[in-house]
Amino acid sequence: MRKRTEPVALEHERCAAAGSSSSGSAAAALDADCRLKQNLRLTGPAAAEPRCAADAGMKRALGRRKGVWLRLRKILFCVLGLYIAIPFLIKLCPGIQAKLIFLNFVRVPYFIDLKKPQDQGLNHTCNYYLQPEEDVTIGVWHTVPAVWWKNAQGKDQMWYEDALASSHPIILYLHGNAGRGAHHLCCGAWLLFGVGMSWPGWGDSVGTPSERGMTYDALHVFDWIKARSGDNPVYIWGHSLGTGVATNLVRRLCERETPPDALILESPFTNIREEAKSHPFSVIYRYFPGFDWFFLDPITSNGIKFANDENVKHISCPLLILHAEDDPVVPFQLGRKLYSIAAPARSFRDFKVQFVPFHSDLGYRHKYIYKSPELPRILRPQQGPGSSPDPSMWSELV
Repeated sequence: MRKRTEPVALEHERCAAAGSSSSGSAAAALDADCRLKQNLRLTGPAAAEPRCAADAGMKRALGRRKGVWLRLRKILFCVLGLYIAIPFLIKLCPGIQAKLIFLNFVRVPYFIDLKKPQDQGLNHTCNYYLQPEEDVTIGVWHTVPAVWWKNAQGKDQMWYEDALASSHPIILYLHGNAGRGAHHLCCGAWLLFGVGMSWPGWGDSVGTPSERGMTYDALHVFDWIKARSGDNPVYIWGHSLGTGVATNLVRRLCERETPPDALILESPFTNIREEAKSHPFSVIYRYFPGFDWFFLDPITSNGIKFANDENVKHISCPLLILHAEDDPVVPFQLGRKLYSIAAPARSFRDFKVQFVPFHSDLGYRHKYIYKSPELPRILRPQQGPGSSPDPSMWSELV
């Protein structure tokens, strides 16, 4: 019996030992698992927080970039839509193009009283108004020679009109877009004895500008001057857009056989279509498909041609062309081209045609040729054949 029970006891002891060892290992494993979970709880959020903050920062940055890109895309589409819409708008409303040609709604300088030219240093200048046609009133600045400035103080319009009958030659100055109140015109009026007229719609002149109307008004002023100046020589000086009116006027005067004593064109173009195509404003559309149809044809449909290249073929009087090489508004090559058209014309076979360039280093650009100290020498030969005015007259005028 003792032998039989011994193995059983030993077996129970081994089982108990095995059970105790197994329960100990299980408890140890359980403790390790609990410690791992605790460690994860302790360390997990602290390590994840920076990572989450970085992710949130990246998302915000990406969101901002996306917002900026969306705004830029909207702006780009708006600009592109406007760029495409403008040609159609001009084509549908040709009057817009006429406004852009004349620019009479732009007044520079703005704060200037045209009734008081003396405020601009012109103390020998009188402002008055003429009415070439019904509902049209044009302003005029009448300047006498600088040597007369003392006698001119406080004088009225009648005194200035009587002065036209003196022995001095007269210049009818036809301005460009800037009007008679522009600084360079003021300086030009200071240097030149003559009459500077304003177009309808410019400054304080009343009316609507058009090529036909401007030419008629210039003809009216010319006849008004001739009626008061007798046999004194009258010269016509056109600047920029005014050159188009000047050639229109002189062509009509030559056709009726009453030409002026000379025509002076400062910064001229060939015709308004070529000038519009060369103007700085047209740069962004110059290569736009259908540029001529969209932009140039509306000019013609408004009756605006200013065909200097055609007019010079019918002019019979001395012609002087002045142009600066650095002119940014009317390219120098247009003035040179106009000269190349006029020089061989049969109408000029008995008259002098001269082209005077001004080097870009002088900085005269579009409207500062009047500053040239060479003008008296340049202008003196324009007296023309057969005329016998005082040889020193230009030195008094310029």
